[in-house]
Amino acid sequence: MIKVIFFGTPDIGLKSLDYLNNSDKIEVCAIVTQPDKPAGRGNKLQASPIKKYALEHNIPVFQPKSIRKEPEIQAELKKFEPDFFVTFAFGQILSQEVLDIPKYETINLHASLLPKYRGANPIQRAIINGDKETGICTMITELGLDCGDICQKLVIPISDTMNCEELWNEIGEKSPKMIEETLIALKNGILKPEKQCEDGVCMAPKLQKEECLIDWSKSNNDIHNLVRGVCRSPSAYFIHNDKIIKVIEAKPVYGSGKQGQIVSHSKDGVDMGCGKGLVRLITVKPEGKGEMKASDWYNGVRK
Repeated sequence: MIKVIFFGTPDIGLKSLDYLNNSDKIEVCAIVTQPDKPAGRGNKLQASPIKKYALEHNIPVFQPKSIRKEPEIQAELKKFEPDFFVTFAFGQILSQEVLDIPKYETINLHASLLPKYRGANPIQRAIINGDKETGICTMITELGLDCGDICQKLVIPISDTMNCEELWNEIGEKSPKMIEETLIALKNGILKPEKQCEDGVCMAPKLQKEECLIDWSKSNNDIHNLVRGVCRSPSAYFIHNDKIIKVIEAKPVYGSGKQGQIVSHSKDGVDMGCGKGLVRLITVKPEGKGEMKASDWYNGVRK
């Protein structure tokens, strides 16, 4: 059995964790995740999806604020004598002291075709930039940002309508088997990781709220890509009558009109003018309200 400690926080890693935990070749001996965080209207502390899984399956779980600065937790992890650490959207940078704990390596699942989109938001950035494909990589974790040697790669097409939630789910589905194959091949010495090519390196820094504000001077395709690239995470938005209007779904359509102004409306949506063509708002979430059809929102605001 290959002894693994799994590091992860959001639900994108759940299927990989469950797959490894049910593998007859892998033993998940502990889990490391982020501390509980306030969420929801009551701002109550919420456990991460990965912690909930650990508790449901009686797997020891650790929640360091910063594992680099917590030697007590590092010491506890050493006691498990793990062969590998596996990280998947954990959310903290590991120190060399942490990387030195497993017998073999720390393996990271990164949601891009490295060296493209190193950093925190590769899924959203690929869609925002209008890419036609992305992928996943298993890689050896080093101290630099997503710069370690590549173990395996898998290409994932991005359709013109795919949003970040759909791509997030597809990556979650396709990652588990690759992680297991990588661990087994490295343990058996039949996989030789390859150094990343430095040509084509680009970064995927964490998205800032101001980046999600729709710039109506851009083309309808660019705005469409932004909307699907940050769908509910955290959502593209604009200001109308001093209220924030989040755009959940939109599409580019033919036509022209004044930038940022409503040009026409129908049961199919609300057409907005932009730098090139029109953007049809299909689903929106007005400030203080739930998601609704854009046509219903328009009927409300025109009264």
